[in-house]
Amino acid sequence: MRNVFALIEAAAPSNASVFITGESGTGKELCARAIHNAGPRRNGPFVALNCAAIPRELMESEIFGHRKGSFTGAVENREGAASMANGGTLFLDELCEMDLGLQSKLLRFIQTGSYRRVGDSNDRDTDIRFVCATNRDPMEEVKARRFREDLYYRLYVVPIDMPPLRTRGSDIRSLAERFLRDFAKIEGKAFEAFSQEAMARIQSYGWPGNVRELENVIRRTVVLNDGKEVSHDILPPQLHTANTATEQKQQPGRETDVAINTPEIFLRPLEEIEMIAITNAIDHFNGNITEAARTLDISTSTIYRKRQNWIAKGLIEDTELDSPPE
Repeated sequence: MRNVFALIEAAAPSNASVFITGESGTGKELCARAIHNAGPRRNGPFVALNCAAIPRELMESEIFGHRKGSFTGAVENREGAASMANGGTLFLDELCEMDLGLQSKLLRFIQTGSYRRVGDSNDRDTDIRFVCATNRDPMEEVKARRFREDLYYRLYVVPIDMPPLRTRGSDIRSLAERFLRDFAKIEGKAFEAFSQEAMARIQSYGWPGNVRELENVIRRTVVLNDGKEVSHDILPPQLHTANTATEQKQQPGRETDVAINTPEIFLRPLEEIEMIAITNAIDHFNGNITEAARTLDISTSTIYRKRQNWIAKGLIEDTELDSPPE
């Protein structure tokens, strides 16, 4: 992390594009905000777009905006991220999820500094610094022809790789203790420390969801329990049964330790087995639909479609997730 901090400090004063890589939950957006806040654009806007959460047909409008009547549903003029980020930073998260056709328009935008709203006939100029991120290997995406090589080299000027939490040693303890103090104060609880066994379990767990998962686990523990010390028995179940950091490090980003407790599960209706697999995968990755879909080897749109069907049947609760793709 000291290397990451040094890169942030060195890159912040520049206007060069920054490409942040790392597993989900490692803090890629926090890194992008740190670059923005430490640079000369700190007083300008920081606009973040999640390219995996916006439907393909709406992505161009989200970036460039649109004119009233330019397509069905365009009932008024709308400014996009290109306009809103003028004078500041545009952060494109999960960039490798962007459609190839839109990647070519993004490349022209980056090269010229001008863009055109959907349905408009005039170009507009803007002054933006680009910071992007992905939880994939961008060069592998280029080789697989899912990501434009020219766009890769245009954006991959200052690369920053966010290390997974399992490789960060004593950071796990420091972060857990910080989260405990913060959430105890927020929730009005008396928690002050972890027991020795609780901390041992926290440090031995592989944290496939990285810092985001650690934060969620500590908050859940604080909200659901009382006392001054966090004991091992009140920690969430995954810390009692999950793989160790060493085991999970073998396949980062492809964890498959979602629990299947008994063989009888395979005798249930196929739809129920499918529902269990998908909901457990979503929970396992702390609501990250992209990671759940990749682990299950299905599309994100399939997950959204099936969830809506189960919600309509009353089989699961309607919890808030990112906007569904096409």
